Amino acid sequence: MARIVLGVGASHSTLMNTHWDQVAGVDRAERFRDALAEARDAIAAARPDVAIVIGSNHFRGFWLDLIPAFTLGVDQVVASGDGGTPKGPQRTEPTFAQALAEDLVGHGTEVAISAKLQIDHGQAHAVQYLLRDIDVPIVPLVINVFATPLPLMARCVQLGEGLARAVAAVGDDKRVVVIASGGLSHQLPWPSRWQDPQGDDEEFLVEAWREGRGDWEKYDKRRREIIVSARPTLFPDFDEEFLGRLDRGELRHYAGWTTAQIEAAAGNGGQELRTWLTMAAALGFAPGRTLAYSPMPEWLTGMGVAVIEP
Repeated sequence: MARIVLGVGASHSTLMNTHWDQVAGVDRAERFRDALAEARDAIAAARPDVAIVIGSNHFRGFWLDLIPAFTLGVDQVVASGDGGTPKGPQRTEPTFAQALAEDLVGHGTEVAISAKLQIDHGQAHAVQYLLRDIDVPIVPLVINVFATPLPLMARCVQLGEGLARAVAAVGDDKRVVVIASGGLSHQLPWPSRWQDPQGDDEEFLVEAWREGRGDWEKYDKRRREIIVSARPTLFPDFDEEFLGRLDRGELRHYAGWTTAQIEAAAGNGGQELRTWLTMAAALGFAPGRTLAYSPMPEWLTGMGVAVIEP
């Protein structure tokens, strides 16, 4: 039967690529990039046949006209190329992906499916750094972490546990790596509630989220200006506690946290920690190993990398 051989969690930020010249030679930034390379080598050593990449979507593939809580890419996957990340069609494993979807739904975890899924840096950063030069197909799993209401953390745990069961049910000997992309703490200059934007910038962002399907690049220049001009807001104490719990196999601690609790402790960007929780649940909440933590106000984000072996 197929089995999960490794779990990896890694932060992402579009500024990682576009603003590297501002932090080149800075120990914090170099430490994070070195940890990405170490995690990439761990993935290569695990000899995966397929990678499940769990991430968010930053209103380039999903819009306010339709945002499921969980979506599995089961056929074509196209990367948008935002922020200097990979662009274009990605290698996929449709038969395996569809089998996962059917098992998840059959056991009560309803995931939407997409036969032509557009991903952005929420998954493509993982492809760029963690799967560099590793010729492996991907199965993207997108979790809604931006358009309220958001899925419960407990449901993300159930999703991860369901993934482990679904992988084991596949009738071959595939080796599977599960990657979580997102977090750690950060505060995006986005409206807390899309239903109630405050000021011109937030009204523009909500318009982009409503009207951007098929035309996201029309809104991208001003949207990026809004993000780049944001005041950095990080919560390093929370990040270090979160990674400490990952190391001890205690991430289930966050299963009962609400959306409001996460925002208060880790900023609205901290909602992406749902991806880490899902990955850790798929690994049975085994103790992990933090490779690096770098608070990066230059990238507006607390950046971490960790691995979990089953």
